[in-house]
Amino acid sequence: MTNHRQEKDLLGTLSVPADALHGIYTERAIVNFPLANRPVHPALITAFGQVKLACLQTNAELGYLPDDIAVALQQACLEMAEGRLNAAILVDALQGGAGTSTNMNVNEVLANRALQIIGKSPGDYETISPLDHVNLHQSTNDTYPTALKVAAIEQLNHLETCVSSLVEEFQIQEKRTAHIVKVGRTQMQDAVPITLGREMAAYAEAFSRDRWRIYKCQERLRVVNLGGTAIGTGTLAPRQYIFKAIEQLRHITGLGLARADNLVEATQNNDAFVEVSGILKACATNLFKVSSDLRFLSSGPHCGIGEINLPARQAGSSIMPGKVNPVIPEAVTQAAMMVMAYDQTIAQAVSMGNLELNPFLPLVADALLNSIDLLANSCTILRKFCVAGLEPNEDRCCNNVNDGTGVVTLLVEELGYQQAQQVAQIAKDRNKTIRQVVLDEKIMSPEAFDNLTSPNRVMRLGLPEKKK
Repeated sequence: MTNHRQEKDLLGTLSVPADALHGIYTERAIVNFPLANRPVHPALITAFGQVKLACLQTNAELGYLPDDIAVALQQACLEMAEGRLNAAILVDALQGGAGTSTNMNVNEVLANRALQIIGKSPGDYETISPLDHVNLHQSTNDTYPTALKVAAIEQLNHLETCVSSLVEEFQIQEKRTAHIVKVGRTQMQDAVPITLGREMAAYAEAFSRDRWRIYKCQERLRVVNLGGTAIGTGTLAPRQYIFKAIEQLRHITGLGLARADNLVEATQNNDAFVEVSGILKACATNLFKVSSDLRFLSSGPHCGIGEINLPARQAGSSIMPGKVNPVIPEAVTQAAMMVMAYDQTIAQAVSMGNLELNPFLPLVADALLNSIDLLANSCTILRKFCVAGLEPNEDRCCNNVNDGTGVVTLLVEELGYQQAQQVAQIAKDRNKTIRQVVLDEKIMSPEAFDNLTSPNRVMRLGLPEKKK
């Protein structure tokens, strides 16, 4: 039978497992919020460890904490920042109270871990208190949003790396397939020839733009309200602490963080998260679009477009032998849809803030950090399991160009619109290719036609100036 300790709070007394690092506030939150049934995001816990460490070091430097308590708490904060105390953060990702349950779970764990470090038993809050020591000169309302911004910046840095790697993989494919002429399509219909390499280059460029946007997100998140305590007025926090805490956090994280000039405004409003989420949604739309293109170009493969072959990752059907599905683009598409839904959730949650505080930051945190994870994981699997193993079907590309009517547009330069249109009509009536009609009617030589559809000619930017 597990031993228990008794803890008291405003509402009464509860039993807590004797050796547990959490306390009564966490116990109540566990009962109150069985919602998402998943824990707080690990990146937020790590960031909370860093924020608490900054506050602790500031308070110790200013003489507000005894040295022995400060040393023990510093070790506990470092352990949390390193992810070693994640298992003790038990509150649900979604919770009422603007994140107070998370903040208090963190406070209790740090206090009890520090007690263990100095040889005391968890729950001995006369020695080290979750509130009087760990939470000294702080509020949920400044530590939670600060931790969220730190976590988001760190995760965005990882996402940027993942997007950059995806860009590089498409650039590799661009070089590999630069010589392959294929049909370009608009409205899902044959349009004019293009090279497969140029299509790959376009995908690389789109994700390169995403990488730049993500890089710039740090500017949106670097301003924090740490030191503002409850509503941004710095109530109960010494002036020196307010100025020094952010300096400590900047040193600990290595991030270019800055204290908001207007702490009240920074506590009231969280539109920066909406802006960043919009950038994440832009990345999701590119992942969605490119994944759809890859599925379309690889469709068939024998009775569809089949211009590229995607790596076979797993058997595709429990009833159709030999079928292999484009499971990676499909999975990435679903992740992109989820990010788009999270973006709408974040916008609604931020807009629901009231007066001096937004009580829905736990939802913002969950949606934002999970969006970043989804995008990072999507870029990784799309690169490793799809783009890196993508193989062009050169024969199919060539046949599609020769058999289709899209190539007739290239004849306009030499023949004019009317004659080119006549060639297209003859090809349709006689069930012949454009090339066959042009050669049969002796409109062009084989060399001239082939030159017209060469990779260099297809990708030439505009028409050359005519000699006067």
